[in-house]
Amino acid sequence: MKKNNKSKTIQPDVLAANCPSRAIVNNMTSKWSVLVFVALGDGKIKRFSELRREIQGVSEKMLTQTLRSLEENNFIMRKSYNVVPPVVEYSLSKLGMEAASKIKSLTSWIEKNLSEISK
Repeated sequence: MKKNNKSKTIQPDVLAANCPSRAIVNNMTSKWSVLVFVALGDGKIKRFSELRREIQGVSEKMLTQTLRSLEENNFIMRKSYNVVPPVVEYSLSKLGMEAASKIKSLTSWIEKNLSEISK
């Protein structure tokens, strides 16, 4: 993080080793986080089981950990209902929707250029 001489505040700098933004970058760009952003990026509220079916190959444990970390960083919202069996729904927060649009641009670009990239 860089110090701003005028205001004496610390400015975020993702290239700085001790900047907290690095942990957020790591959280947002893990394989499973990217796929959660894509899956929820359509704005629909989805249950855990829907996400697990949609994100092929993710284990229950990894999906749970990913959803928790994204919730901790305020990217997703979790709503649970006190019913039997338990029902839990996930959706992107406003911040999450903004992040998802950026990530969707990247994943769309990858899909579009896949044959060129994987030569």
